[in-house]
Amino acid sequence: MKTRLLFLQSCSARVAPLALTLTCAALVPGVNAWAQTQVVKPPVAQYWMDVATMSMAGMDEMPDLPDMGALGGLMGGMTGMPGMGGVSFGATRGMMPGRWLDLAVVTQRKPAGTEATQTIPAGQNMGPSLLLLPVQAQPSARQPGRESVDDMPERPKGRILFYWGCSETVRPGQPRVLDFAKTEAPDYGKFMMGRAVRDSGAKATPGHAVWPNEKQRQKVPASASLTGQHALSGEGLPASFKFAVGQAQDFMPKLALSTQGSGASATQVSWPGLPTARAYFLNAMSGSDNAGEAEMVIWSSSDVPEPGWGLMDYASNANVDQWLKEKVLLPASQTRCAIPAGIFAKAQGAMLRGIAYGQELNLAYPPRPTDKRIAWEPEWAAKVRVKSVSMAMLGEDGASNRPQSRPDTPQPGAEPAKSNTPAIPGLPDVGRALKGLFGK
Repeated sequence: MKTRLLFLQSCSARVAPLALTLTCAALVPGVNAWAQTQVVKPPVAQYWMDVATMSMAGMDEMPDLPDMGALGGLMGGMTGMPGMGGVSFGATRGMMPGRWLDLAVVTQRKPAGTEATQTIPAGQNMGPSLLLLPVQAQPSARQPGRESVDDMPERPKGRILFYWGCSETVRPGQPRVLDFAKTEAPDYGKFMMGRAVRDSGAKATPGHAVWPNEKQRQKVPASASLTGQHALSGEGLPASFKFAVGQAQDFMPKLALSTQGSGASATQVSWPGLPTARAYFLNAMSGSDNAGEAEMVIWSSSDVPEPGWGLMDYASNANVDQWLKEKVLLPASQTRCAIPAGIFAKAQGAMLRGIAYGQELNLAYPPRPTDKRIAWEPEWAAKVRVKSVSMAMLGEDGASNRPQSRPDTPQPGAEPAKSNTPAIPGLPDVGRALKGLFGK
């Protein structure tokens, strides 16, 4: 240390003050190492794979057909939900039972989009490869002009009641109540606010090449497995674009929700634990519109006030860890949860949703150098996200395990019935409550 100080003193006598920091410190090993920042460049190509398993209690998975045709279109038209209208990009965000994939890739070398081929493991049972096609920019459907008075929404009417926590009885301090007759518009958002994350998965945006697409839209077989080697090739994609998917990122089993009890008594929800699940989350909702008094009831399994609007989707490993720490999510070891007695007593039915969060995989090649003096310039990066989502109906004992009644199939050529009521699959009361609350 004494030698180093003498060197700096000697150096400072010969070097101008401005150069001292840049020259003398650089000559002494270790003096500026703490301040060194590694140069990190974005990957030449980025790939996303969203993996989802969907299930609905009492509803079998759709047959392994190349395209669900009229039935898929009917479901999509009835619900207005992605993934309810057949095999199309975005089905991982829907609720159609089955296994679903959304794939996307983008490269800096061809910003407008590149056609790509993804070779897949034999166990995926979908042929040797999948074709990813560039997304074309679509003209905006929005017409210029100002909103008319007739298009303005009505002031909401009724109440929303919010409960939370796994408990057979309502906990002290609950529910939180939003009474629209006594609440101003700025307070609506505060009541509805909850945790959410920025979407970082596969997107069908211009410049991205995606699967499924207009040329390839086959359904993922129930027997499909993603484990094994995957590779991407195409103009502008690095030749090194190869990676392996392990069991932790394979399709998760169905989240088989089972319920016992009714709205008047506590409802016991249980499910078999999933081997690769990192955490679980449940929420339920119901609606009633009696004598013009609309009321919506919301419950979540969170131990703290969290409605869960943004939690029924993929979450990063860091988010899952944080929400487990905050007791928002249920740990992977928990397979039971009680819904408090009486909170859904007024409704003829309530919809229960559950999600199991899988392990997110993030890869990049070449790996990041440990020496900060060496810039990191990855050729490619890949993200794989996994979840299993389920929906069931609450009501009589075992109701979630019985087949749900299906709507009558319209006659050929008949126009589908139109309704101004928001459509929620299997839960018309919630739709009526929403209409009662929000009017148009």
